[in-house]
Amino acid sequence: MAEEYDLVILGAGTGGYVAAIRAAQHGLKVAVVEKEKLGGTCLHKGCIPSKALLRSAEVFATSKRSEEFGVITNEVSLDFKKVQARKESIVDQLHRGVQHLLKKGKIDVYEGTGRILGPSIFSPTPGTISVERSDGEENTMLIPQYVLIATGSSPRELPGLAADGKYVLTSDHALELEVLPKSIIIVGGGVIGIEWASMLNDFGVEVTVIEYSEQILPTEDAAIAKEAARILKNKGIKMVTGAKVLPETLEKGQGVTVQAEVKGQQELYHADQLLLSVGRSANVADIGLENTDIQVEDGVIVVNEFNQTKESHMYAIGDVIGGLQLAHVASHEGIVAVDHIAGKKPDPINYDTVAKCIYSNPEVASVGLTEKQAVEQGYQIKVGTFPFKAIGKALVYGETDGFVKVIANEDNQDVLGVHMIGPHVTDLISEAALAKVLDAAHFEVAEMIHPHPTLSEVIGEAALAVDGLAIHS
Repeated sequence: MAEEYDLVILGAGTGGYVAAIRAAQHGLKVAVVEKEKLGGTCLHKGCIPSKALLRSAEVFATSKRSEEFGVITNEVSLDFKKVQARKESIVDQLHRGVQHLLKKGKIDVYEGTGRILGPSIFSPTPGTISVERSDGEENTMLIPQYVLIATGSSPRELPGLAADGKYVLTSDHALELEVLPKSIIIVGGGVIGIEWASMLNDFGVEVTVIEYSEQILPTEDAAIAKEAARILKNKGIKMVTGAKVLPETLEKGQGVTVQAEVKGQQELYHADQLLLSVGRSANVADIGLENTDIQVEDGVIVVNEFNQTKESHMYAIGDVIGGLQLAHVASHEGIVAVDHIAGKKPDPINYDTVAKCIYSNPEVASVGLTEKQAVEQGYQIKVGTFPFKAIGKALVYGETDGFVKVIANEDNQDVLGVHMIGPHVTDLISEAALAKVLDAAHFEVAEMIHPHPTLSEVIGEAALAVDGLAIHS
């Protein structure tokens, strides 16, 4: 059986299904191929389930200090089965929502593994999609004018340190834990590692983070990373930086034991389980790329500013092209790609205006250049910072750790970067991202009247601080 389409999308994660909806809005006949569940990694194994667990952990940690708010409770306890049930309920609700949206858009969904074929009886050019059906039925052939690859990524493993789901876990395994360990080693102190460290610590697990770089959150501004490390250490998380894990020393049995080389010395670490958090690898294997002229470099698909591959009728978006591996980036890349297919002449994405969020406790968020990057790129800069402890709403919340940092161009006063750590900064960062999109000057951000009392006042004060004019410092 062969079906013809204007566009076939491989992968129905956040990027894929958003692209499908946009294509349907343009009047294209669209199909998506998904071997697991609609919504992909973000909905089922990443963004949503992990944030649901983080929220439960935050509530649990806050409940244990409720007396600070004048709320006297009996001893607080945790029912982790209910925590997991709440997570699954949220995921299920959103999954049904995605199913409804695709049905509403009259988008055909094929359950199975899609592979790109080379020139064949179906088409003189590469691009026919052979769908190996999940139901075991005969392969279905889809003949599209355009193909969009949105196959996402998978947790990366260290050579010699393979995940077994029992002692050595990936984030996929950790999301399905039925019982919390008493202790855990997290290898990797990047975004995912720190989110898990924060969550498990708030749940009462003894956490050790081993990070290869000299700072945790190595892609963040150094001042923010330093503050995050200070706060998390004060919460009881052990941080080991500048450390190289030695996979050959791994021992499993009564928990997990592994050694790491730290400043020339070998240190021994033991815990109930070990969580690998060393990044993600693009899913480029077994999708038929070898049947095309699509280029793969450093494990990711090469695309232009409109997400076209070397095969001009084939596009790729999301984690599979590297760059910022963020769900909201994949979605927008999908929109740009589909608008380009439809001849709408979209603007390429300016990745310097994309907000990045880390949902640890405290939260971290940023947009634009770090201070180091700005200096390395030759800018003359001026910097303003302002602490949450001077913000009334932060005191009301009982969350006063952290600060906001604004980096401005001394030549034209434009905002170059904004970096935040503290309560609800993953929500606050959108104001800073809009400032970047509009090429706003720091004084324009400061002149906006921020409502009082709100956490957003910290942004206005930090912008004022660039010129030494903060009111409440």
